[in-house]
Amino acid sequence: MTNDRTPRGKGSEVHGIFEKIAGYYDRMNFVMTLGRHDAWCREVAARVAPPAGGQLVDLATGTGVIALAAARKYPAATVTGVDFSEEMLRRARTKSGADAVRWRQADAACLPFENESIDGITQGYLLRNVEDLDGVLREQYRVLKPGGRVVILETCPPSGLAKPVVKWGVRTVVPLLGQVVARDRSSYSYLESSTLAFESPRHIAEILSGLGFKGIGWRKKFFGTNVILWATKPR
Repeated sequence: MTNDRTPRGKGSEVHGIFEKIAGYYDRMNFVMTLGRHDAWCREVAARVAPPAGGQLVDLATGTGVIALAAARKYPAATVTGVDFSEEMLRRARTKSGADAVRWRQADAACLPFENESIDGITQGYLLRNVEDLDGVLREQYRVLKPGGRVVILETCPPSGLAKPVVKWGVRTVVPLLGQVVARDRSSYSYLESSTLAFESPRHIAEILSGLGFKGIGWRKKFFGTNVILWATKPR
């Protein structure tokens, strides 16, 4: 199945990887974070805080962990889980509570929402996989209502005194886990390289600030290898 939002170029390659890993995506996230991934997703949902009756969009929803956490926390809000992977969305729809979420296939670079129509945006591991980081964040600014918040869960390149050890661990452990847990070393070699090559939280914060976001902050997780960032579109 294809449509006019099917990714091309690098996006097509990334799309293929996520179609391939959908069946063991949750298991790998659990193993790679020593079981902390779900708690981070709940924190992302807690930080977005849409108003009662508001519209919340979870981008790169994958198997829907953040979207489902948001639907449980904000039953009066309308939660839409968006992903470009049909297989990820198929997995999300089978989960307990999935009927409380609207699932929609779309590309984060071209969101199918009107200007200033969304009260809150969440996302997990989207930005490191896009070709135009500034453009994707600009698109989120476009659809957010004034006062709306974006909350981002991302990987974080290692820094500080522990950088050599953490870098070695990411390069060694992630592909190895991909081989042992998922029998798929190549896909997780890509995810390892995209983690190490991704921008720092400070750089993402600078982009958000340049777009007009205010109240920007972040908190690192898991030896500095993951980060939750947040920002608000001013009223």
